[in-house]
Amino acid sequence: MSSTLVTGHRLRDAAGGALPPVVLTALMWLSELVDTVLGGALDRYGIQPREVDGLVGILAAPLLHGGLGHLVANTGAFVVLGVLTALITGRFWAATLGIAVVGGLAVWLLGAEGTVHIGASGLVYGYAAFLFAWGLFVRRALAIAAALFVALAYGGIVWGVLPTASGVSWEGHLFGALAGVLMAWLLSRRPRHALR
Repeated sequence: MSSTLVTGHRLRDAAGGALPPVVLTALMWLSELVDTVLGGALDRYGIQPREVDGLVGILAAPLLHGGLGHLVANTGAFVVLGVLTALITGRFWAATLGIAVVGGLAVWLLGAEGTVHIGASGLVYGYAAFLFAWGLFVRRALAIAAALFVALAYGGIVWGVLPTASGVSWEGHLFGALAGVLMAWLLSRRPRHALR
């Protein structure tokens, strides 16, 4: 009976850990449906480099997308990497806020003039880099396994940090990934017994 209780607690913990990325994904879909009804009017709330009005985009941009195709392209990786971040590290909210703020601020400071950056791909790149770096920093079996999974399953996204495609925020990808590594380093500097 106690083994059933332990299993039940683990399943409940896993479901609870997976909930935040699923809720954020639902918010992205809701935002995009509202934006579609409004004819794309919400997209102006993305990151606009060096524009004071564009600062709101640091937190709003991950929820906004340039159409349903853009959102669909981000959803799968966001859910998989977000859930892994939540379950493997237990630092989902800290990692998410850190990646969004640090990566978004870097885009605001250094992004191309006259552009608007929207989409969750900065977080996707951030989670991928975070998980990979987390495995290197904490050196725990599960974290290393997650790092290897990320490298094998998502290693190809590394090309997205280069300015190779028009209309793609390579700056968001690059600074999201760098912010992910920074957050993994900062969040892994806790006492070893407190880390997963």
